[in-house]
Amino acid sequence: MLVEAIFSGLCPYEEPGLPELMVDLHKTGRLTATTNTAEASAKSDAIIVIVPAHLTANQTIDFSILQQASREIGKGLQPGTLVIYETTVAVGGTRQYLIPVLEKQSGLKVSKDFYVAYSPERVKANLILARLETTPKVVGGYDAVSSDRAVALYKQYLKAPVDDVGTLEAAEMTKLLGMLYRDVNIALANELAAFCEVAGVDFERVRKSANTDGEANLLLPGIGVGGHCVPVYPYFLTRESRRLGIVQRIPEAAREINDQQPARELDRVAALWKPLHGQRVHILGLGFRPGVKVEAFSPAYALRDALQQRDARVTIQDPHYTDEDLRQAGFEPGVAEAARMVVLSTAHEEFAHPDFAAWRRAGVEIILDGRNFWDQNQAETAGLLYFGIGRASRLERH
Repeated sequence: MLVEAIFSGLCPYEEPGLPELMVDLHKTGRLTATTNTAEASAKSDAIIVIVPAHLTANQTIDFSILQQASREIGKGLQPGTLVIYETTVAVGGTRQYLIPVLEKQSGLKVSKDFYVAYSPERVKANLILARLETTPKVVGGYDAVSSDRAVALYKQYLKAPVDDVGTLEAAEMTKLLGMLYRDVNIALANELAAFCEVAGVDFERVRKSANTDGEANLLLPGIGVGGHCVPVYPYFLTRESRRLGIVQRIPEAAREINDQQPARELDRVAALWKPLHGQRVHILGLGFRPGVKVEAFSPAYALRDALQQRDARVTIQDPHYTDEDLRQAGFEPGVAEAARMVVLSTAHEEFAHPDFAAWRRAGVEIILDGRNFWDQNQAETAGLLYFGIGRASRLERH
């Protein structure tokens, strides 16, 4: 189905600028697609691999999809070909788990017969084309020749700055560092926000003030962390670190803090308001970030599960998803006015100006603003009990 769409010049994804680009590529015959990887490999001078790497049940990296793709590539791999992996992997993953598959399947030898580099994808949904030529492309090679070939390829076709960090492992670590920084920073913000909730301090106000000295860059706290990257990739480092006997205590703690954030906030509400058993709770937002129809590891899932564990009755709405989309994701569509409690999970612009008074008249009693998106005073003036992340409710202030 995906191949048919590409051959028809149809864009299968919601990404600004991509539909127009695909139409142009279709008209000029410069874009093709196939499910025959070996045949495509045999015809290619350069191959870029970006299939998923998931987590296993014990939260270690699963190389199986990447290895299967590598086997298919190896069946057609020709001497002189450059293979670049862009999928985020554990440090050492390309060298230990992928190159041997290429060599075994092709009968060729890396560095002698073909070349391998690693260059992590660093794109962001809805901003891919906007940032493609300005985001530096990190590259590391199996050897100097592999690095040089990858640098030349990206300079010619991407026109973005290219940062050659030397080795495969250095390039792999570069991507993980960025994800770990965000995860740890958000976890720190969540911990400090939790303190501010009971200390009666508005965390957002002091966060902004703390960031003005040029020394701090505290990120935003929230109801949870979603997306393909931050909830997953830290495990690639922490699990490998444990295997090597070098425990990464701060990243491990950060992942635990952020994973527990939805349940922590729900327990905070239940302790001060009332038990959630039997309560009708409505979630606003399935997408993992504003304006995006991507729900990978969205906090909405953790919220739903935590609410159902507490025997709440859960509904959801998201302007980017149809009711059928929501049901396929495992949710029951609904509206805020039918709930007793509303939880904002995603700060979509469409949720920016709710009619708090109308919600209160309909029977809504409490809102959990998981993104500090709304005006607390407006909500409380309308008669709603307001909980924000790092913002004390009126019950906590008294």
